[in-house]
Amino acid sequence: MEWEAQLIEWLQKTLGSVNEAIGTALSFIGGEYGLLLVVLIVYFCWKKEVGKRLAVILAAINCWMPMIKAVVMRPRPYMQYPDRIKGVADVGNKAPLENVAAHGYSFPSMHSASTMALYVPLAHEIKKKWVWVLSCVIIFLVGLSRAITGMHFPTDILAGWTLGLVCAGICLLLESKIKNEWTRHLILLATALPGLFFVRTEDYFTALGLMIGLIAAIHFEEKFVNFVDTRNIWAMILRVVGAFAVYFALNTVLKLPFSKELLEGGTLGGLLIRTARYAIVVFVVMGIYPKAFTLFEKVGKKKAA
Repeated sequence: MEWEAQLIEWLQKTLGSVNEAIGTALSFIGGEYGLLLVVLIVYFCWKKEVGKRLAVILAAINCWMPMIKAVVMRPRPYMQYPDRIKGVADVGNKAPLENVAAHGYSFPSMHSASTMALYVPLAHEIKKKWVWVLSCVIIFLVGLSRAITGMHFPTDILAGWTLGLVCAGICLLLESKIKNEWTRHLILLATALPGLFFVRTEDYFTALGLMIGLIAAIHFEEKFVNFVDTRNIWAMILRVVGAFAVYFALNTVLKLPFSKELLEGGTLGGLLIRTARYAIVVFVVMGIYPKAFTLFEKVGKKKAA
C-alpha cells in the first residue's frame, strides 16, 4: 500500500545519515545473534527450564514464518520501490540485497514475530513491571527498525507481532496439554517439515536445522549431562562467552569442506547442508558443551585454607 512506502521514505529521510546505524543496531537485537544471546543467558545462567522453553518457541516460530512468507511472496520494500527506499541488510548477511534466497520475503516480519514470542513469555516468567516495560520497548523498537532499514512494510511488522503471540501461545498450550516432551517436540518438528517441499530461502533451512539440533540437544543433555543452574557470576560469563566461541568456530569449520558457490547458490543441496550445519552447531552448543560447566564453577572461588 502506498501509505506504507511513504511512511518508510519519511522515516529514512528524517533519520538521515544515522538511519543505517540505528536500524542495524536495533535489527541485531531481534536477529540471530541477539536472540541467541538472550536464550543462552536464560538457559545457561538463570533458569534452565525457562531457557529451554524459549528456545523451542523461537525454533518453531522461525520455521513457521518462512513457510508463510513462501506462500504470500511479498517483495521487500526496497525491492518493490528501489528508487524510493534503501535496503539495509541484517548483520552477518553479506549477500546482495536482490538475492531473495538469502534475504527472504517481506510478509510477515520474522524479527517482529521472534521478539514478541521471546520477550512476552520471558516477562511473564520474571513477573517484574520494569521487565514488562523493557520488553515492550524492545519489541516496538525492533519492529520499527525493520521499517527504517527498508526490510519490511508496517503491515509486515504488525502481522509479525500478532503471529508471534499466536505461535508462542500454541507452543505453550502444547506444553500444558502434552506432558511427554518427546511427543511435543516431534509434533512441532512435523509441523515444520512441510516447508521442505515449497520453501527455498535460507531462513527456513537455518531454522529447521536449529529445531532439529535443539530437540536432539535437549534430550541428550537431560540424559548424559544434566547441568544445573548457577549463581557464580564468573561461571555465568564463561558459559555464555564459551557458547558463542563454540558457535562461531564450529559454524566456520563446518563450511570448509564446501565451496562458497554451493553454500550461497540457493540450491536445495546447499540449503540442506545449511540445515545440517546448524543442527550440528546447536546440538554441540546446547547438548555437549555444557559438560564443561563443572570446570567453570571453580573459577572465582577461593580455595579453602
